[in-house]
Amino acid sequence: MHEPVPQRRGLTRRSVLTVTAGLTAGAALTFGAVSPAQAVPATGTAGQAPGADWFARPPASVRPKFRWWWPDGLVDPDEIAREIDQIADAGFGGMEIAAVHHSIKDKSVLDTEHHGWGSRPWREGVEAALRRAARRGVTIDLTLGPAWPVAVPGLAPDDDAAAQELAYGRVSLTAGSTYQGPVPPPVHAPASGVTRQSLIAVQAARVDTANSTRKETGLDLASVRDLTATVADGALTWTAPDDGDWVLISYWQRGSAQQPESGPHSSPAAYVVDHFSAAGTTAVTGFWDDRILTSTLRRLLKAAGGAFFEDSVELETDGLVWTSRLPEAFEKHTGRPLLPYLPALVLDDSNQVFAFEAQLTRQIRHDFWEAVSELFNRHHLGALRDWAHALHMELRSQPYGLQTDAIASATLLDIAEGESLGFKNLDDYRCLAGGRDMAGHTVLSCEAGAYNGSAYSTTWDRFLRTMGGAYAAGVNQTVLHGFSYATAPNVSWPGFAAFSPYNGAPGYGESWGPRQPTWEHVEDVSGYLSRVHQVLQAGKARADVAVFRQTGYTATGIGASWFTSTGVPLGWTHQFLSGPVLALPSATVDDGRLAPDGPAYKALFVEGDFFYSSAPTLALADAEAVLALARDGLPVVLLGAFDLPLTPGVPDEGETARLTEVLTRLLALPHVVRITDKTAVGDALARLGVEPDVRHSVSSTLLNAHRVTDDADFYYFCNGKHAETVKPAVAAIDHEVTVRRTFRGSGRGTAVPYLLDPWSGTVTRAGRYTRDGDEFTLRVALQPGQSTIVVLGRPGLFGDRDGNRPYATATDAGGVLFTARGLSVRATAAGRYTTRLSTGRTVTTTFDTVPEPVVPASWRLEVEDWGPGSSATRTERTSRSLTLDTLLPWSKIPELADSAGIGRYRTTVTLPADWDGSHGATLELGQVSDTFRVTVNGTRLPAADRLDPVVDLESTLRAGANEIVIEVATPLINRLRVAQPAVFGGAARQDYGLVGPVRLVPHRQAAIA
Repeated sequence: MHEPVPQRRGLTRRSVLTVTAGLTAGAALTFGAVSPAQAVPATGTAGQAPGADWFARPPASVRPKFRWWWPDGLVDPDEIAREIDQIADAGFGGMEIAAVHHSIKDKSVLDTEHHGWGSRPWREGVEAALRRAARRGVTIDLTLGPAWPVAVPGLAPDDDAAAQELAYGRVSLTAGSTYQGPVPPPVHAPASGVTRQSLIAVQAARVDTANSTRKETGLDLASVRDLTATVADGALTWTAPDDGDWVLISYWQRGSAQQPESGPHSSPAAYVVDHFSAAGTTAVTGFWDDRILTSTLRRLLKAAGGAFFEDSVELETDGLVWTSRLPEAFEKHTGRPLLPYLPALVLDDSNQVFAFEAQLTRQIRHDFWEAVSELFNRHHLGALRDWAHALHMELRSQPYGLQTDAIASATLLDIAEGESLGFKNLDDYRCLAGGRDMAGHTVLSCEAGAYNGSAYSTTWDRFLRTMGGAYAAGVNQTVLHGFSYATAPNVSWPGFAAFSPYNGAPGYGESWGPRQPTWEHVEDVSGYLSRVHQVLQAGKARADVAVFRQTGYTATGIGASWFTSTGVPLGWTHQFLSGPVLALPSATVDDGRLAPDGPAYKALFVEGDFFYSSAPTLALADAEAVLALARDGLPVVLLGAFDLPLTPGVPDEGETARLTEVLTRLLALPHVVRITDKTAVGDALARLGVEPDVRHSVSSTLLNAHRVTDDADFYYFCNGKHAETVKPAVAAIDHEVTVRRTFRGSGRGTAVPYLLDPWSGTVTRAGRYTRDGDEFTLRVALQPGQSTIVVLGRPGLFGDRDGNRPYATATDAGGVLFTARGLSVRATAAGRYTTRLSTGRTVTTTFDTVPEPVVPASWRLEVEDWGPGSSATRTERTSRSLTLDTLLPWSKIPELADSAGIGRYRTTVTLPADWDGSHGATLELGQVSDTFRVTVNGTRLPAADRLDPVVDLESTLRAGANEIVIEVATPLINRLRVAQPAVFGGAARQDYGLVGPVRLVPHRQAAIA
């Protein structure tokens, strides 16, 4: 998680498918909504067929998880077990235990000596959690240290295993002047607790104003002189030449003394480890092995352990992140010593200080961060992963925060994770997805819902809109931010919250759980998320194009030319790869596809480096790899002046000429195209015969993700956008979409389109579409943020084995659907309707009458108003009853203006005496916030789509009077505004409740085939 916390900082940053004209849910293949808590084994691997139960009842392994915030070890085992039950009963699959308590400013109340992270009470709490999780069939993840970054109690800032920094000192000299005195000290004093620092080098360099920028002092690389050997007893004497101004630069290695967020968490205090050395990782694993992992805990981890987790790499320093073996690693990586280049690398509070010529400076910095990436991936991520595996655990990590290659990091991790707070847009997820899929991993996780300042006002609508696009970009596991332990000393109602108050105001994210009224309906949400995860973890991910990214870090918001802005709105999908990924065993070509047994990219797109003014750079080794792939038949498109290429790093002698020669051979291949205008990308792909698996002729906000098993193609669709903050807002869409059958099993001519409703768990066979060989065209209508799943699968995959049933190819009726009576048409108005069938036959259906829509005249509202009880964790529930002639938000009803809780709206609608089995109706709720459930004549209906609150009332209606009850649950913010005005009083009242307009819309239905 990234947070804008003021402190010393270095390189950080803190329904379903509404198918008009025929694609409507039917009865013949409908399976009732099932609580996700009723788990069955997963069967959706690449070699096993999914089915109705597989979708309706996802197993615990794919259910969403919670980040579970503890006030260090001040926890009670009985309460821990209760909270495990609450989470499991609500349909979630696991928890990640994290010591986070930013809301507690007086840390003395937590008594770290007796209840700190890693203490005996903390271990007993973890044991209690694992025991209960094993009984409930869920898993427990554990953060590798208290808060973040990973740190070890008892590690001293001066220890070799502690996080290191390179600080610098400087003295300016005029031409011919002499400096005599101590070696220039660092411009920043060491942090508290740092008692020693080592001089790495002293240099002199001539100032070159031609290389200067607004923030950086320009230097002449050829003038750099190493004066280290002239230092005696800490003093230096040196006379500058008379050819210009000079600068003396000293370099000092020392501990950064960084502690994990919101500490102290332990006694003794924990300090952040060196993330680039074996010693730093050994300090972490040694502490766990020696101080935490008792024989009991080891046994329990085998029973219910999931993954060790590490948050984003937020190393904070006034200087440059460092490790003792960095010079050696740099020289091994580049064949050149690091020392002469150090001036272009040092930092002062995240800002570069010196620069050589611009292109050379860029190349030096590229080489440096590649060397750092290799150390981070080898000594930190790789070593932690191997240690986790020895304990029968996985490693889940957010491998970003520095200028390291996060794409390459994702190839190493069991589970790479992004975040909805720190990621600027969907391409940030696509970077991690590319590494995941090329390495053959399955899961891309997301720390989800950490909205700034939104504690106790977050709606599930907002959460769903956020996650809809993330799923389209490759995410398929959700770790919700988060679930707070019930209580801590001196907290107020509704209990301890990790981030509220935060600097006296509402904090990050939400504290979900039974303290929230919407928890009464949370099984509906967890069921939806679980089914989406089930589909998006099935088989293998597919993407149309691999975009080669030469600087592989993420959380930058930098996308891909044409694809991000133009290609995606037309149906294209893409992922990002970096140089190390091209060296993976999967990086082979078969039948024109890169990684044919994985993402099966149809083309490779190479462009100039966005991070460096789109310069046409390509490493020689990467160019040779691209040439080999192209020779094997992979189509390649290059955007930019790659006839005049540059190396991203400092070139060896003759390297640029060799690079030019390789690219000349590459560009001579018939299926390689170079263009100079990004608007020509689409035409270049067309010339190469490359087409997307999803197409729509209109530019749209429709996003998609594609996964393939032996039996089906799964297409997830969402009406979203590249970045939530970009204007204008997403609007409703309604247009045709063409999808392609690519799965290889069950013969080439037997695909059938199915519609999967992740809210209710039902599966229906599409009633209207057209087919052209392996391509199927359906109409998709989605509200903003809404999602749906279309499957092309073998007949019988979800129960109906007749692959030759007639279906509709065109109709002027309101819908065509399969029911128990066969293919049927549906209409909401009287009239004569014509439907063309796939057999070529045309059918006419007449409905003489259809009842008019009904708008309820009045409502009886019964409110369960939640407020503070006798303790911080007790809620007082007060009953209120009102009669409403007009639906209004609670904030506009005087008796409910500051209320929060659950409201039950009751009304009666009367239907005509001739209402029979040919009749049905939908209930349009209009504006409703936040969660809702609908009951008709005593029958509770399956969960309905939060983002399109239209409910099919199925067979619950009858002639005469019908009672409809709409239960609505709200967030707590309106009550907290008055219950805790010092923290929440600045928030505006929110418009919660059922606002409508509410309409019951009847329809008629008749079988036609």
